Amino acid sequence: MDRVEEWLAQCQPDVVCLQETKLADSGFPTMAFSALGYESAHHGQGQWNGVAILSRVGLDDVVAGFADGIEPDVDARLITATCGGVRVMSAYVPNGRALDHDHYRYKLDWLGRLRRHLEATADPDQPTAVCGDFNIAPDDLDVWDPAALVDATHVSEPERAALAHILDWGLTDAFRDRFPDQGGVYSWWDYRAGNFHKGIGMRIDLVLLSPPAASRVRWALIDRDARKGKAPSDHAPVIVELEEAA
Repeated sequence: MDRVEEWLAQCQPDVVCLQETKLADSGFPTMAFSALGYESAHHGQGQWNGVAILSRVGLDDVVAGFADGIEPDVDARLITATCGGVRVMSAYVPNGRALDHDHYRYKLDWLGRLRRHLEATADPDQPTAVCGDFNIAPDDLDVWDPAALVDATHVSEPERAALAHILDWGLTDAFRDRFPDQGGVYSWWDYRAGNFHKGIGMRIDLVLLSPPAASRVRWALIDRDARKGKAPSDHAPVIVELEEAA
């Protein structure tokens, strides 16, 4: 929490999407975030998973999990709210574990349900942001060594195809749109063997924007500095700034 508070004070974001909170709703630090000026919505289950949205520009129409009519998820991996006129989703996509694992099939099914959730709760002609840990590197440009990841999760063709189907709803990868040819920029590094310092990482944390939001992007970056220091997350925040709506 100290690191989160420090980062909020430094970056002053209007909306924050959190994943893998590992908290029950009753344990989420709502009052601490309120003291910092943020409304919050959390969808948790205890020691695993958990997603949240913080906002200082409004927080309305909250949906925890998938929309009605879509098979409920056994895990707390998705929360949706409207913040400052933007329909925001905080998503924690399943890891997949291995290509022959049941969790991989669950991951592909989950991505299909996310597409249906978009269709049920958002409109590509309105500002929409789908943010979070996708556990998918969209392209070989997004991994340190494609040859080292053959037959591994995060880079398999079915995962990338499922992500492309979500993008086809009408979304743009904000970072890649700004830096179409930039390799070697990652958002996740394994804790082991000094991988962060060796540059052994993947870009798996994404901010996906509908056209009305994507057209307002001023800049996008991955805050690599937030991965440094004492007891960091293994992920770095992705930050996107939008121009004020006309």
